[in-house]
Amino acid sequence: MKLILKLHDNIRHLFKDGALFHRVSPIFDAADTFAFTPAEETHRGAHVRDAIDIKRVMVTVIYALLPCFLFGVWNAGYQYNMAHAVPGAGLVDHILRGLIIVMPIVFVSYAVGGFWEVLFACVRKHPINEGLLVSGFLFPLVLPPTIPLWQVAVGITFGIVIGKEIFGGTGMNVVNPALLSRAFIFFAYAKSMTGNVWIASKGDHVVDAVTGATPLGVLSAMPEGATAADAIASGQVSFMQMFLGVMPGSIGETSTLACLIGAVMLLLAGVASWRIILGCVIGLLSTATLANIFGSSPMAQIPPHFHLVAGGFAFGAIFMATDPVSAAATKAGKWIYGFLIGMLVIIVRVLNAGFPEGVMLSILFMNLMAPLIDSFVVDHHIRRRRKRA
Repeated sequence: MKLILKLHDNIRHLFKDGALFHRVSPIFDAADTFAFTPAEETHRGAHVRDAIDIKRVMVTVIYALLPCFLFGVWNAGYQYNMAHAVPGAGLVDHILRGLIIVMPIVFVSYAVGGFWEVLFACVRKHPINEGLLVSGFLFPLVLPPTIPLWQVAVGITFGIVIGKEIFGGTGMNVVNPALLSRAFIFFAYAKSMTGNVWIASKGDHVVDAVTGATPLGVLSAMPEGATAADAIASGQVSFMQMFLGVMPGSIGETSTLACLIGAVMLLLAGVASWRIILGCVIGLLSTATLANIFGSSPMAQIPPHFHLVAGGFAFGAIFMATDPVSAAATKAGKWIYGFLIGMLVIIVRVLNAGFPEGVMLSILFMNLMAPLIDSFVVDHHIRRRRKRA
């Protein structure tokens, strides 16, 4: 490390204003601050001493996402090997195959997203922010493993440029960039997101096909007159299967258990808001209970606790809804924000037969409503204090 530090010090002058490489100074600054603690000191203004900075927050989120990533790698390899009936495939085979499937998606997400981050930083002459560390990792985890790589590049481009950079970069985005990237791919290339989820074989000819519908897909496709209880009793939908995540779906979303491990890490580190997560759970359970009472469709009759482990709810509530930039900031606002997300998830799942998920749209919609929620909360506090004064 001393050798690298000495090298940085020797070439640092080349990236100062007016020097040979001043136009790409954000790249040097990013590498320097990533490897070492900056030696700069503040000289004016009020300051709060804290060991947590943006880089440490982002790295903590990456650590929390690792259980979902590692399980997603294994699950992708497992589903592929089972679909192809690979003889003698074991744990190592599943992991190796999963890495072959998943790592190109992660690499493209970071490479293309990093290009746009560096380009905007160089043009605007501001430091490269660490926001891409999380957005570039979140985006692949909400994609199916058979997504074409060029669509990954298009999606992350839309999310970074339209969802973040045009608003000023990290900390200025209105909605979650990774979720916006997924929404763009979902609506622009719907077949890649909802149709051919897993690779299967047909004789000696390898084709793209669905090896098995996701539990929400099974329930939404139930014939008229059938109930959710019928699907559960027949074994088509299993609570434990959805909790563990050994099933088709997006790379990092299928395992609720892996998401909960990540949630514990985020909550212990103080990075995620427990109010938002708990609000999402309360909103989902209460609305699902009302759907059970008043609804008659198979989706309305799903037991409330099944919704907790179905689809991408756990992943969305823990990693997407808690984005500190696009979520509500006030304490009361976080409760309202989370509750409405959970409520909207059930409304979309029950009332929209063609879209049995709902987590993505619910979070994006509430991202847009978060400033309004905070405004109402602050106005309420002001009116209450005026009366007291």
